[in-house]
Amino acid sequence: MSPRPRTLRQQEGRAGLALISPTLVITVVVVVLPLLWAIMLAFQDVRLINIRSKGLFGDYTLENFRYVISEPGFWTALVNTLVYTVAGTALSIVVGLVTALALRDRFRGRTLVRASILVPYVAPVVAVAFLWETMLNPQYGIVNTWLSQPIAFLSQAKGTFLGVEVPVALLTVIAFEAWRYFPFAFLFILARLQALPADLEEAALVDGATPTQRFRHVVLPQLARVIALLAVLRFVFTFTKFDDVYLLTGGGAGTEVVSVRVYNFLTARDDIGASAAQAIVLAVVLVVFLVLYLRFFAGGERERNG
Repeated sequence: MSPRPRTLRQQEGRAGLALISPTLVITVVVVVLPLLWAIMLAFQDVRLINIRSKGLFGDYTLENFRYVISEPGFWTALVNTLVYTVAGTALSIVVGLVTALALRDRFRGRTLVRASILVPYVAPVVAVAFLWETMLNPQYGIVNTWLSQPIAFLSQAKGTFLGVEVPVALLTVIAFEAWRYFPFAFLFILARLQALPADLEEAALVDGATPTQRFRHVVLPQLARVIALLAVLRFVFTFTKFDDVYLLTGGGAGTEVVSVRVYNFLTARDDIGASAAQAIVLAVVLVVFLVLYLRFFAGGERERNG
């Protein structure tokens, strides 16, 4: 008895499965399995010296989570992470928006200027971090030569921001984050600006709208979705950021974020279980913020469009 011939939909389904299989296998091996292993380690008393003896069905416990949450400095690191993420994300988007608006119109050398804007983003992070450390050095840094009194930007000095006393080093790494990643926002916003219909602004100009009014009522609403997408992407990337903070301060001077704390637990204490538990807590907090965003912002956007 001959087998029943496959329908066109079945053939397309098999072809699609064959096409995505390599990507699916890579995703499972590179992302899913390490994530499952990290979750498993977070619930076990695992250290570097006994990791080989820990199997899949070891003694699971919540002790790691209790330990890391009650450990001094955890909540401070979590607050630092939130401040660093929110401020760095907002500042990078604002600077990217201003830069995109400034370089929107045609002028001689515009292509060269636009290309130079990307230098902070494409330059190696080790090189730019060393450059900032040199410029901000209180003894021979070029920035302090412009000031009447030298400031140790990456030390334990305190400053006031919006009426709240915060470490100067934390403000410095936030500024570094905004400077390094505003080109990312610049590219997104500039691409959307180039796609805006010219007749909208021309109509507003004919109606006598000022530049501020044209930006507020014509340009900004057209950029809302791009800015919302940038806010989500930059929040996710910055919330888990490690290299920028570690290269500038090593997590000291009041700049310890949770990702640096995870690294310190892993390298200084050889406590793999506690490191994994902190990483899981960081991931859970990030997921909570994303769920809140999708619930109250993205959901509202879909309702307005509907």
